[in-house]
Amino acid sequence: MKKLLVISLLLWLCLLFYVGIYLFVGGFLLVRLEVNRTSTCGDVLLPGEAPGDFCKAQPRFRRAVILIIDALKIDFARFDPTNTTPRPYENKLPVLEEVTSSSPAHARLYPFRADPPTTTMQRIKGFTTGSLPTFIDVGNNFASSAISEDNLVHQLGESGKRVVFMGDDTWESLFPKKFHRSLPFPSFNVKDLHTVDNGILQHLYSTLVGEDWDVLVAHFLGVDHCGHRFGPDHPAMGEKLAQMDSVIRSVIDRLQNDTLLVVMGDHGMTDTGDHGGESQKETDAAIFLYSPSPLFAGGAPAQSEPEVVPQTDLVPTLALLMGVPIPYSSVGQVLLPLFPGDRQTEGAPAGLSQGEALWINVKQVNRFLETYSSMAKDIPPESLSLLQDHFSRLSSDYLRSVQAGRSPSPDLLASMQAYLTLVRETCRASWARFNPLKMAAGLVVLALACVLCLVLSELSAVLVKQGGQLKGPVVGALVAGLGVAVGQLYARGWAEAGWCLGAAALSSELLLLWAARRSGASPESAAPKRGWRPLSRLLSPPLLVLLLRCASLLSDSYVIAEGRVVTFLLLSLGVCVPLQLNWDGLLQPPSHDPQKPAGLLPSPPLPPAAVRRESGTVLGGLGLLVGCLYLSLSFHACREEQGLCQPSAFLSPLSRLQDRGVKNLHYGLALASLGLWTYLLRRWLRHYGNLNASGAAVFTARFLLPLLAVCMGLHWAVSATPDDSFRSLAQLLTLGQRALPRTAYGLLALGLALLWLDPLTVFVKPRSAGAPRGASVPPPRYRASTGISPQAELHHLIPQLYQRMRRSLEDGEPIQAAEADGRPAVEAYGLGTVYSAPLVLLLGLLGLGLLLLHPEGMALAFLLLLLEMAALLHIHASATTLSALQGAPSGGFDVPWAPVVQWSLAASQLFHATGHLPTFPSIQWAAAFVGFPDGHTGTMLPAILVTLNTFSSHILFAVACPLLLLWPLVREVRGGRVARGDGQDAVMEMRLRENPQQFSSALLQLATRYLFINGAQVFASVCAAAILRRHLMVWKVFAPKLMFEASGFLVSSVFLLAGVALVMRVDVAVGRWFKRLVPDACR
Repeated sequence: MKKLLVISLLLWLCLLFYVGIYLFVGGFLLVRLEVNRTSTCGDVLLPGEAPGDFCKAQPRFRRAVILIIDALKIDFARFDPTNTTPRPYENKLPVLEEVTSSSPAHARLYPFRADPPTTTMQRIKGFTTGSLPTFIDVGNNFASSAISEDNLVHQLGESGKRVVFMGDDTWESLFPKKFHRSLPFPSFNVKDLHTVDNGILQHLYSTLVGEDWDVLVAHFLGVDHCGHRFGPDHPAMGEKLAQMDSVIRSVIDRLQNDTLLVVMGDHGMTDTGDHGGESQKETDAAIFLYSPSPLFAGGAPAQSEPEVVPQTDLVPTLALLMGVPIPYSSVGQVLLPLFPGDRQTEGAPAGLSQGEALWINVKQVNRFLETYSSMAKDIPPESLSLLQDHFSRLSSDYLRSVQAGRSPSPDLLASMQAYLTLVRETCRASWARFNPLKMAAGLVVLALACVLCLVLSELSAVLVKQGGQLKGPVVGALVAGLGVAVGQLYARGWAEAGWCLGAAALSSELLLLWAARRSGASPESAAPKRGWRPLSRLLSPPLLVLLLRCASLLSDSYVIAEGRVVTFLLLSLGVCVPLQLNWDGLLQPPSHDPQKPAGLLPSPPLPPAAVRRESGTVLGGLGLLVGCLYLSLSFHACREEQGLCQPSAFLSPLSRLQDRGVKNLHYGLALASLGLWTYLLRRWLRHYGNLNASGAAVFTARFLLPLLAVCMGLHWAVSATPDDSFRSLAQLLTLGQRALPRTAYGLLALGLALLWLDPLTVFVKPRSAGAPRGASVPPPRYRASTGISPQAELHHLIPQLYQRMRRSLEDGEPIQAAEADGRPAVEAYGLGTVYSAPLVLLLGLLGLGLLLLHPEGMALAFLLLLLEMAALLHIHASATTLSALQGAPSGGFDVPWAPVVQWSLAASQLFHATGHLPTFPSIQWAAAFVGFPDGHTGTMLPAILVTLNTFSSHILFAVACPLLLLWPLVREVRGGRVARGDGQDAVMEMRLRENPQQFSSALLQLATRYLFINGAQVFASVCAAAILRRHLMVWKVFAPKLMFEASGFLVSSVFLLAGVALVMRVDVAVGRWFKRLVPDACR
């Protein structure tokens, strides 16, 4: 077997796809250009006044208290006295309604709308800088880096304000060394509802009554963590909101007249407690403004007051109220009701008037616009000219009113507000900045990589036979990459890695295509017969289904309904298999034509009963597939765009369920599914004789797999126990939440290591020396402790082991010690499934490990995944057997397109059936804390755990992909594959050892076809994002789909290589095993 050639070709293909994705994403998801300039006190001088220091003037407020209640959605803040049966999150903050109704001149409550992505780090960045986020910022939520743009914290510090912070430690990483005093608490553990909040409360009130602060920022996390853990509709949410109500009351009682109180949420949450997207439930938070002194000169809310306050508007408003410059890059608009109509408004404290505040705001935004447009060219010139003309008119009108000594007219104020709104909307539309050249380069590299996969899959036999095709492309890639780097260094003084990688990838693709074309056209190759026909094969039904799948990715409606679309395509392709077999006359035994002479009829390879049995397997597998697909629809999540869709109840962890009966039912189903998963895998291994040996892999299957399942069941029981149920055992339960998953991780790691070190599951039984040569030999008296039946032993024994396997050794010398009666000198159990057994065991271990990262209710979905795999494999194996039995043309060990396309569609279908969606709010962040309830010190490990959770189905189907090659051999019918004339025994996977070159080419072909199918879907997503980059739904539908599709390909390709590598590792172990078994052939 040419292992190095196969693995190097696959690795090179994967690298080509990676480069294409990197290039396109680099051109599509560029971060907005940051203007690293800061405002100064001289920038905000009022017109007509002498130069001076604005920051030294008397501000409206001397102090400010900012209470950030993470995920305080507007629904939590409203109070409805007519609601007699409130839900747990309703009417729990009555203080807000009481204060606004009793003191309308002192307080207001507004909806506070965030810009997506609605993740905490981006929201902090938004309401401190006043800038708008970009799509790519969502990836930085758990790897926060210091904010380099001008921001409110920096301006307060530069103006001598003492800023004291306590709460979410994200602030500490965003604003290092910017606080007068800081009390950060770890924020990433979403299961911890109280540590951050209790830590704040220990210092909040003592700080308030002190004098060593000017701005106090407290960021509470309990409400957000309660939403993530239990959802909003849970008694724990009511308790946490009631606690926040008490906090707000206590703070109000301690405020002085010159202090402004701001209570705000950074984002909202969905009905499941998640956030990150752009649905109204996620973007609409609440903001409450209060001061003991009159804050709103008009008293009761006027009709002109805003219905919704954008979060960016908080920055200029707070800056001018506190007497500091507005941050340089802010595009927010001052909240006008907080400023008096003129300086002489009775009862209003000193400060800027509405006209003055708006003019300073307009001047600052125009200055930023001029600076930004000179540095970047992504704002359309016509829009920029329109805005400049608008500002010129405002400037002249305002200066005239000031020189005339009168206040700006209401029309002028409205014009200034319209200008600020227009600037913000223009920036919002323009900051989706693309690099068309990089996007085009990425598209070309991805397209050629797909073509290359298709060509290599058709020419796999030729490439394996000739070998050495990769040397030229590798050298060409190095030369092209270095050439582009040298050219960039010479022309610009620096080299960009993306273009160097793109040039290397493109050159290697062209060279490899040329080499493949020459190999296919060579006279000694078999390509003209069956290899070089990619265009004609594109018209086959499986690839037409793939084409429909790729075309659906260009429609936002189909992407939104992707779970059901993929289910329909998979079911349609599954139904096509028996229909095609029936069309070809392979589903029924050949009937006898009485008009033909008997001598002209070919004798059937097998009796009709065998044909009917395989036909029944196809139909039974199809029935199982239909049942699994139907049941899997019960585990789907819901997108915001799906309206009345209700998410599956199985997506909720047991700790969220309040009905004890429902909780016990879910736990019972989870345990039953877990037990069935373990039983079915061990039953299969026992059935084929793979549990008879005493090696490391068998030890893993016998002991580690059940122990892993036991640890998971205990972990689910501990996690489902309410915190207040067994207070005396609280420490023990906490220890269990930490120890049980970590024990499971350890068992999984040990099992994977043992499986790699010793993957063989073969039991060898030497023949007794005293047996007479001519006597009849009874069945083997060995009985495995697993209880295998004598019939199964005889069926899965490889009786021709000695004679057949010596031919696979390199020297191939005949051995003279063969028994005269033809009976082998040794007998082996499990050799017929020597390649598939380690893969099945690996699938079982990984499946349990990935299930550990999911909610308990997903155990049934994982069981359906296993059954769906089995159905697809049996349909494929029986269809292959029927084709062989009826004399249909055979391609050796080649796997047709239909099962490979089905395999890929099943991975996508079960991505949705395990509760996932290609949206950021659907990411199951709780996976990061399985076994780590106290959180993490870094971001790498939680990122890995969340990635494994999200792409579990991709991982399992990719690593098990070689089973498509092995399963027809596992289920080989005696006499069904008569490749040699020396017997009718079903030697199963030993045929691969007898034909190492065909084995290598079939494995290469299968892997390249799987890469092609997944790569084609990535290419379709890339095309959709490129073509529809100005579409209304690009950032809500197409860009997230692109990110998930590309990430899924990366994960799938890595684990596909792992599955292929395990097959090669088994092949090496089998070769060494036979050399030890037959030493005479190894001289």
